[in-house]
Amino acid sequence: QVQLVESGGGLVQAGGSLTLSCAASRLTFRSYVMGWFRQVPGKVREFVGCISWSGGSTYYADSVKGRFTISRDNAKPTMYLQMNNLKPEDTAVYYCAAAERVGLTTFRAEYNYWGQGTQVTVSS
Repeated sequence: QVQLVESGGGLVQAGGSLTLSCAASRLTFRSYVMGWFRQVPGKVREFVGCISWSGGSTYYADSVKGRFTISRDNAKPTMYLQMNNLKPEDTAVYYCAAAERVGLTTFRAEYNYWGQGTQVTVSS
């Protein structure tokens, strides 16, 4: 079955950087919009950003705009989340997801497949 596997999480100090990866398998990767979400205990999983199938379009939540960058390599096939100037409020489990659609979307329900998540902890 389809697998999305996140990696790259860890502990970082405020102001630091991390890059997350999401490796896909058994998926026609280039046919999917890919997204990143995050969740803290007791809260709803929230949208972080997404990227079109070609990589030509991206969209970000206001909370991460200007600090986070999403990219993808359809040949690998892998998606990335470059996170700069991290803040303690960025602490969460980060999930990648795949949506079989043409246009970008921020809605969890429109994503068909999810990874298992990777923990990011930002210390103050």
